[in-house]
Amino acid sequence: MKNIQNIGLGLFLTGLAIFIALVFLGKYELTPQVLDQVIINKGIKSELFIDDLKTNVVKKEFTNPFSFSSQITSALKTANETHKQNSEWDKVIWDKPHSFSYQIAKSAGSGMVKENKWLFWWLTFGLGIIGALLFIIPKVITLGPAGIKNNGIYHSAATNRGWIGWFAFIFLVGFYILLYFRPDYIVNWVYLVDPISESLNGNPASQWFLYGFLYCTVMTVMAVRMYIKYRHNKYQILRTTSVLFFQIVFAFLIPEILVRFEKPWYDFKNAFPLDYDFFFKWNLDELINSGGLGLFILVWGIVLTLVIVPVMVYFFGKRWYCSWVCGCGGLAETLGDPYRQLSDKSLSAWKLERWLVHGVLVFALVMTGFTLYSYFSGAEAVLGIKTQTIQDVYGFLIGAIFAGVIGTGFYPIFGNRVWCRFGCPLAAYLGIVQRFKSRFRITTNGGQCISCGNCSTYCEMGIDVRAYAQKGENIIRASCVGCGICAAVCPRGVLKLENGPEKGRINPTDVLLGNDVNLMDLVNQK
Repeated sequence: MKNIQNIGLGLFLTGLAIFIALVFLGKYELTPQVLDQVIINKGIKSELFIDDLKTNVVKKEFTNPFSFSSQITSALKTANETHKQNSEWDKVIWDKPHSFSYQIAKSAGSGMVKENKWLFWWLTFGLGIIGALLFIIPKVITLGPAGIKNNGIYHSAATNRGWIGWFAFIFLVGFYILLYFRPDYIVNWVYLVDPISESLNGNPASQWFLYGFLYCTVMTVMAVRMYIKYRHNKYQILRTTSVLFFQIVFAFLIPEILVRFEKPWYDFKNAFPLDYDFFFKWNLDELINSGGLGLFILVWGIVLTLVIVPVMVYFFGKRWYCSWVCGCGGLAETLGDPYRQLSDKSLSAWKLERWLVHGVLVFALVMTGFTLYSYFSGAEAVLGIKTQTIQDVYGFLIGAIFAGVIGTGFYPIFGNRVWCRFGCPLAAYLGIVQRFKSRFRITTNGGQCISCGNCSTYCEMGIDVRAYAQKGENIIRASCVGCGICAAVCPRGVLKLENGPEKGRINPTDVLLGNDVNLMDLVNQK
């Protein structure tokens, strides 16, 4: 079995190496026909930009995406600066430079990757999937009898911030930086999923389709690992199946199929304010102009946020969403499961968590208030602040950096729920309801607790579960996502996730300390 796992690891690393190498392969040549099509599609009126491309780019071959992108973005920057100085605002190209460059590069690219998409799909995705499964599946035998095995987890370079963990950190952060800020560098990656995209939505793939497909692939493979590791625990099996279903069907397949029928792309499980751009002008206009389905989506999004979410939290706690439905939570629970013990349990981390996550919620609500005011009034600014500016700041700092680069990239260093714990505005909203108006709690039996600390160690939200268990106190925390791992790793059955009467849910227990009373006086009185 160990030999099979070693073969699997070798195949996975080979696929990963080829995947990384694809960034540096390919040829790019902008033809006059492609340039004319770009000018028409984008409505470009800048003669300076067009002349620059005809002089320095058209009919010239570039052997890598970096030099090609440099020419496009440089021409764009130079032309825009001139037009702004001359107040020729109709000629300014407002697209983000590297996103604009990506659109040109996707059409101008050539070479063996573009011409052999399926071959390279198998050499990257195929080898990666097969290798990962060959490494994971034998654990049914090598792990021994059913039961959670975390032996050696703090002695592994992969799961305790060793060199493997740091490599994973660098790769994930690098991937998200390229995805969000340099998509023109990863055109070859996008080519790999063009056939899949065309079969689903009828269009060539974008970097976001690549991300969605990769997201679902990683979750599926790592879900197999979850099934094996937690195969004795029905709760873990069910919630893993649930998040996998909602991610693949609701967040990937249904939205792509909607696009095929010329309907708005929409994830029906994504609630505001996690779906922070739901009330942006471009989205509202698209929904309103899309007929009956668009209006249904608009009403559904509002009802989901204001009615369904709080009602479900009241009956079942925030776990119904964070651990059973949410795609962010699904990735954290599958890909991020090996890193859950790395979450910071310190008091300072808890204080930072409260300020950050509720600060992001306030930021999202203020931005949405500005957005709706501008939408209905027609004003571009509120209180002297441009609505577009605050949207751009939120999108960059929260939507890209926090939710993407930090939220997932930091798994191997700070644990698997960095985004859910410190940044997700929807988690903050759900947490407020859970803390003050919910039937959910984790009950404890203090008399059975042996203070082993497993529950606290493997709490991905940084909660000191043992402190509650030792006192026999119900665990009522806004941050708890109800993953149930604390109960699963408890050797004494001390913890239990329950939905009961709201009365008596919070039962703080006073612990008698020597500093509080004079114990000898107390004994003498008796």
